[in-house]
Amino acid sequence: MLPADTIYLDYAATTPCDPRVVEVMTGFLGPEALFANPASRSHMMGWQAEAAVEKARKQVAELLGADTREIVWTSGATEANNLAIKGAVEALKAQGRHIVTSKTEHKAVIDCFEYLATQGFEVTWLAPTVSGAISLGQVLEALREDTIFVSLMHVNNETGAINPVVEVSEALAQRNICFHVDAAQSAGKLALDVSVLKANLISVCAHKLYGPKGIGALYVRRQNEFDLPPLIHGGGHERGMRSGTLATHQIAGMGECFAIAKEAMLAEAQKLAEFKRLFLEGLAGSDYLLNGTVEGTVPGILNLAFPGKDGQLLLSALPRLCVSSGSACTSATMSPSHVLKAMGLSDALSLSALRISFGRFTTREQVIAAAQMLADVLKRLD
Repeated sequence: MLPADTIYLDYAATTPCDPRVVEVMTGFLGPEALFANPASRSHMMGWQAEAAVEKARKQVAELLGADTREIVWTSGATEANNLAIKGAVEALKAQGRHIVTSKTEHKAVIDCFEYLATQGFEVTWLAPTVSGAISLGQVLEALREDTIFVSLMHVNNETGAINPVVEVSEALAQRNICFHVDAAQSAGKLALDVSVLKANLISVCAHKLYGPKGIGALYVRRQNEFDLPPLIHGGGHERGMRSGTLATHQIAGMGECFAIAKEAMLAEAQKLAEFKRLFLEGLAGSDYLLNGTVEGTVPGILNLAFPGKDGQLLLSALPRLCVSSGSACTSATMSPSHVLKAMGLSDALSLSALRISFGRFTTREQVIAAAQMLADVLKRLD
């Protein structure tokens, strides 16, 4: 159990399951529940499990403004990114060998591009502006006659910087260049409508949105002029794009958390924006640098650097406060954040940074207390 005096402000790493999501998931676990394989079409329990899967598919599709036939279940955003990037590039390689992404992507995207570079593809790595975002002009300048694929995250997982993916999607659609968006950090927090965001492929997951870990989805636009080859072969599930027995309880949980987010998104954004303001207000007088901008980032994420301080030392001095020194996927390393380095920060300044992220179950009192804790530690370490 979480100690009563612990304050969790690492929602960008993962979120707790909403109790409403937990309640839905338990309906598909245990001998009295609908535990059947949704691919078992020879009996009623299998049909009922399949119906639950399709209900969740509709809930995910509705948040994106998509058709249910465009949603493919995966084990999370990492798999969705791999399926989208490797699959699309493989399908389009006869048309060219040039692909584009940014230096600030999640490691699940960066590692895919680094792998493709070993397979004969030429990668252009875009560096962010001082705001932490990639501009439309940078993308357009990088394009060539043989460019076949571009991948950009919607929201950066470390700084919260928002990329102009709608404008980029329009420009790439006019040039018939495949566009993938990693929306793991933006789904349910920013508007995502595929009639406006003309991306060919969009990755999402549940655990950033008060759903379970281990489940995600890839949006695959029906009008794509290529077929996406699978990474995982087996029984031909998910229209042949992703084989494997479907985890009904996780899928139902993802559907529920997406449905809740669709209704709560605007009110939660307003609340988190107020928490960001309150936290910065609580640090008034402290020496820090804001990585990114307040206006150009999602409300729930703050990334702050503390000149002359060590981020790990700050974390150890704040045992009751759950924040991070970077992405959860790279927090085990002592290397400076690749995101902050790409934004131009020195090694020392990058290593001094902390990411604070608020969420649905954060309270105003916790925000004020956390800011005071950090301000007191900074004063003590001066």
